[in-house]
Amino acid sequence: MNFLDRRGARLLSLGLFFGLSWALAACGNVSSLTTPDVTNATAPGFVDMKPGSEEDFMLNVGRRIYFSEGSSEISDEAQMSIDRQAVWLKRNPKWLVKIQGHADEPGGDAANKTLSTKRADAVMAALVVKGVAAKRMWTKGYGIERPVTDCSDITCTSQNRRVVVNLREEFDESAPRR
Repeated sequence: MNFLDRRGARLLSLGLFFGLSWALAACGNVSSLTTPDVTNATAPGFVDMKPGSEEDFMLNVGRRIYFSEGSSEISDEAQMSIDRQAVWLKRNPKWLVKIQGHADEPGGDAANKTLSTKRADAVMAALVVKGVAAKRMWTKGYGIERPVTDCSDITCTSQNRRVVVNLREEFDESAPRR
């Protein structure tokens, strides 16, 4: 590198240094910036939510799994929900799990009851594969007995094609005899 090249490189470096210094100075005094009125305070109604609680499961993990019409096949999206549920359930072994299957209108009562049971069984099997003890869980298919919405629009009926994973402190009458 000759003398002129070195001198040019040095001038370029000094120019960049002073230019950046000027740009930073133009930003003003950092202490004069206002802090947004944001806190990490707990939202109203959730003050007593504790890790490992039913509220924690419902809000941070989610308890519903949705299905396609007439299907008990677990979608990729549903599997991601089941994966989160399994992690939480393994971390919180005190909870028993009632897995409730549901269906929407198309089909007869018997077919919908069978489909809702298959959906619940599919979710339970997926949780077992992920390491949740089968002895903590039981399933029940409700068919169309307990719709979450009651209208004929597809946006409503699709919400009824679901499984709800409910936490329990003890076995209820729908649980198999242990």
